[in-house]
Amino acid sequence: MQRLLILFVLIAALGGCDRSKIQEGEYLQAGGDAVLPLKRSLKAALVRGLEGGSVNAISACRTEAPKLAEEASSPSAKVGRTSTKLRNPANAPKDWMKPLLSRYEADPESREPAVVVIDKHTVGYVEPIFAQPLCVTCHGSNLPDDLRAKLDELYPGDEATGYAAGDLRGIFWAELAR
Repeated sequence: MQRLLILFVLIAALGGCDRSKIQEGEYLQAGGDAVLPLKRSLKAALVRGLEGGSVNAISACRTEAPKLAEEASSPSAKVGRTSTKLRNPANAPKDWMKPLLSRYEADPESREPAVVVIDKHTVGYVEPIFAQPLCVTCHGSNLPDDLRAKLDELYPGDEATGYAAGDLRGIFWAELAR
C-alpha cells in the first residue's frame, strides 16, 4: 500500500511538471501573438515616416508609437517596448522586466522569448529587439546634424543612439492575464 501511495504521488508530481511546460508554451505563444501587431504597425509607421526623411520619422515615432502600443493592447494583454538605453522615459522598464533585459544584455546572442510569473493574475512575456538597418537611421552612431538637433529638442536625455545593425536594442513585452 505504501509503494502504491508513493507511485501515485510521483505520477501526480510528474503530471504537474508536464502541465507547467504546456502552460509556459501557451504563454510564449500568447505573448508572441500579442506583440506581433505592435511590431508590424510600428515598422510600417517608421517606414512611412522615413519616406519624409529621418527628422520626420522621429516625429512620427514620437506620436505614433504610444498609440500603436495602446491599439495593440487588449483587456487580456497589455503590450509595449522598453530598453535600458531609453529615448523616451515613459518607456522605462518595469521591475519584472529588468532581470530579463539584463539576461539578454549578458548574452546578446540569446534570441529566445521568455515568460515570467509577475503575480497570481499576470504573466510577463518578453522577446528581444535587435536593431535592423532601418533602426540605425535614428539610433546609430553617425546621425546627421538636423536629426541630432531634433532628438535633442524632443528627447533631452536621449540614450538610444550608438547602435549598429544586429545590436540588442531592447525588448517587446506583454503582460498577459492568467
